[in-house]
Formats: sequence, structure tokens, C-alpha cells
Amino acid sequence: MKLGIDFGTSNSAAAAVIDGQVVPVRFGEALQFRTTVYFPEVMRDPDDFELTSALEHQVAELIESGRRDANAAGRSRTPQELRRDAIRVVRRQWMEQQVREPRSSAALLQNAVYGDEALDAYFLENEGNLVQSPKSMLGYNLHPRARQTITGIATHILEHIRLTASRQFQVNVRTATLGRPVQFRSSIGDAGNAQAMEILESAAIAAGFDAVDFLEEPSAAAMHYHAGSRERHDTVVVDIGGGTTDVAHASIGGDGAPQIHRAWGIPRGGTDIDLALSLAAYMPLFGRGITRVPTHHYVEAAMVQDMTRQRDFRQHRYQDVDAPFDKRLQALQDTGNTARLYRGVERCKIALSSAPSHRELLDFIERDLQVEVESTALVEAASTYLRELQELLAEVRADIGREPASVFLTGGMSRAGYIQRQVAAAFPGARLVQGDPSFGVVQGLALSAAS
Repeated sequence: MKLGIDFGTSNSAAAAVIDGQVVPVRFGEALQFRTTVYFPEVMRDPDDFELTSALEHQVAELIESGRRDANAAGRSRTPQELRRDAIRVVRRQWMEQQVREPRSSAALLQNAVYGDEALDAYFLENEGNLVQSPKSMLGYNLHPRARQTITGIATHILEHIRLTASRQFQVNVRTATLGRPVQFRSSIGDAGNAQAMEILESAAIAAGFDAVDFLEEPSAAAMHYHAGSRERHDTVVVDIGGGTTDVAHASIGGDGAPQIHRAWGIPRGGTDIDLALSLAAYMPLFGRGITRVPTHHYVEAAMVQDMTRQRDFRQHRYQDVDAPFDKRLQALQDTGNTARLYRGVERCKIALSSAPSHRELLDFIERDLQVEVESTALVEAASTYLRELQELLAEVRADIGREPASVFLTGGMSRAGYIQRQVAAAFPGARLVQGDPSFGVVQGLALSAAS
């Protein structure tokens, strides 16, 4: 049996073809789970290094030793050079110690909790580490230790999927087709795509898969659409997820196999709208645009997927900020509160897709603190992404050179009316077909795996 796996930015799912039918993997009572992992113990990162009193004492001893050695050799060294080299030695020793400690080993990952239960456990325990949307970090410039950690996280997510599927189907699942975006989110250009693929393949093998292959997510969605289409026709598949937007031009339907002509993609999606909505509607309650706190502090607080930015936000000091924003920012720095805020922003985005307004209570920050957001604020927050989507679809139409017979829209963000209207406007002569927002891609991956 070969599994189809949609390792998503926001949610993950899997399915297999059994007796000609696509059967989803069940994670408890659900057919997918939030791509979030909670580690009960604190994971150490190399960038967490700080000079404590004890470490400063070691630095002083090394400086004195270095000075003696330099004098004995007749060399002259500045105090700055001696201190720099001493700190480098102490930091290396500190990192080696972290590797030896159990909390930094693979054993730490064995206690992981996944999905919405990860958020609940994190809020309940009020300690440990919460990693949200690890897929969004695969293409970024990673310190070797950070890359090892991210690979370990991806390994245990894929192992969780493999073992769950093996129990459900009563067979040891050893092969899979994994979905991948056309363009991963990246800070290092095309090298980020290559790195992301290397991490996913390494993680899959470590998770117990003997072999894996990859299929671009819009091509998988085209496979799903093809399976339910009787007549052969030209289509454009638009897959909009949490982290990426992918498009494919394909010929599907009828008795022949689907043919994928070309694919396009941008590393933008629903999480970019979340960030814009958080900055516009929520962060003014913390002083954005009112105080002299730099804007990048609010970006750091809002980007819960980025562990480095989260760490940077927690290290800022706000005691000199005007009231009441000083206390609110300090409360936001407390363990779990940026994740709580992000969860509220997600609820707000979903609610405003079909309601004129939404009210959210932020009593974890301050008693009776709340925010009320109008639907117009969501559309404004989404405006930058919508312009990028419009440009992408215009490029697709120009490259194709003609109007397709249909446009197949899928992905979690495809539920939003403003997304549907934008896609329909790009291809006014095409029939808009609404696919399964959550499971269109994974069904196509399962069909591809079976074929």
C-alpha cells in the first residue's frame, strides 16, 4: 500500500486507495490535524546562548589564560580580541553540553503532542515548546542545529501519519507520495526549494518510509478533479493553502490520463492574510501606530510560525512604554500568549469570511480587553495578497493564451468569498468549479500513489 500525504502549512492529511476507492486516514475522529507540535520539555537552540554569571567567570579565566599565553609568545593581543575568542570557546562548550543533555536528543521528540491537542496541552502546561507550521520554515536559511531540529519535527509528524495509517489499514505502510508546493516559502531563493525537498525526504526515510516520491500540489488537485470529470476538457487548477498558492494548467476528464501542461506558484497564502489582519486589527491594542515601539516587534509577535522571531520578541523590554501598552506587551510575551492571539486571529478570519463583524475577547492579556473587527478590515488586510494573486492569475492566462473551459478551486482559503470572486474575475468565461477545500489535494495524492 502506498499512502498519499498532504503535509500542509496549516493542516495535514493522508489517504490511500483501497478497492478502487480513496479512503482517508483518521486522526482520532478527524480526517486531518493541525500541523502543530508541542514538546513538553524545553528545546535548546544555539541562539539561546546567553552569558550567565557562571559563564562570564569562564570567559574571564580564558581571557587571563590567553593574555599569559600571548605574553609568553611575545605577541600583542587587544582586550577585544581576547574576549571575542574566549566567548567563542565558551559558546562552543555550551552547545556541546546541550547536545549531550536528554532534552536536546531525539528522545525529547518522542513525547510530542500533535494538532489542536498540541495547543491545548501547551496552554495547560504553560511551558515547553510549541512549533506551528514547520513546513513554512523548510526553505529558510537554517543554522545546522536548527535544520536538525526542523528535520526531527518533520520526521515525527510523518511518523505519526505513517503509524496512524498502518494501524487503521492493518498493514505496515512503507511508501508514500508527498505533496509539495511549486515554490516553498524561502529566504534563500531557489536553494530553499532544494533544501526543503532534502529535509522532507530525509524526514520521510527517518520516519520509516522505504521510498517516497513527490507531486506538486496543484497537479494532485488536478488528479482529484480528473477522477470526477466525464468529458475531456482544458482546466486551470488553483490551490490556495496556508503558506502557498499553486496553479496548474491541465487537460482532464474522459478515459485518458490527466495531462499536466505547466505549473506556477507563489510562496503566499492564508498565513500572510493572518499576519496582515493581526497587524491591522489586533496590534493597535498593543500600541502599534500609537507608541514608539518599532513595527518589527509586532511582526515578530504575530509570526508564530517563525521560532527565531518569537524568541526575539520575548527578549524585548517594554517597561518604558506608555500605559496601558507596557503591561499588554509584557503579557503578550508570557508563555503561550502569542499562540493564543494567533488562534483568535484565525477565528476572526474564518468568521469574517461569512459574517459582517466579529468580536474577540482577549482576557488572557487584560481583563475585559476585546477587539471588534468589521469584514471590510479583513478585505483590506487581504488586499496585498489579492493583488499578488491577481498578478499570478494574469500571468497564467497570458502564458496559456486562451480561456480554459473550467477553473477548479481548492485549498483551505478557497472557502472565502473574496478569494472565489478574485479567481472568477481572472477567468470570466470559464466555469468555476469549487473543489473540496480540505481534501482535494490529498485525494489526488492518494490516486497518484495508487497509479
